[in-house]
Amino acid sequence: MPPVKYGLFACPWSSEMKVVIMGCGRVGAELATILDREGQEVTILDIDPDAFGQLPADFKGNSVVGNGIDQDVLQRVGLADADAFVAVTPGDNRNVMASQVAKHIFDVPKVVCRIFDPIRQELYRGLGLETISPTKEVARLLKQALEREPAETPKGEG
Repeated sequence: MPPVKYGLFACPWSSEMKVVIMGCGRVGAELATILDREGQEVTILDIDPDAFGQLPADFKGNSVVGNGIDQDVLQRVGLADADAFVAVTPGDNRNVMASQVAKHIFDVPKVVCRIFDPIRQELYRGLGLETISPTKEVARLLKQALEREPAETPKGEG
């Protein structure tokens, strides 16, 4: 039996998980890099071939040019065998559509979807999607920063 570890998703996975990430912007590239360096099998998908320039030179995963809402593309990247799918394009609608396809057509066990609009994020969560709203998360973090004591300015800098 392979060793079990608790990875980024806080649930047990075998020692290697197969993750497909749709969107190779800053967040997608960063997540792909983190998972790749952990030894996960990563495929990152984007419609813009230039987006992959954000990945480090030592990235060992797969970079695929294609539309993540196209079922043929998702089949080609092996989504049916994936342990997780993450949608982090700039478009809420694309993220939701691709996440629904991953969850309901390809039966991916873990699907996470970024939704910028907090109202729509709650709606989609109510429909069974695991969603994260950077808008809400950043606002929460900023509020926490406002509530902390101010950092002391080092001598000679103020």
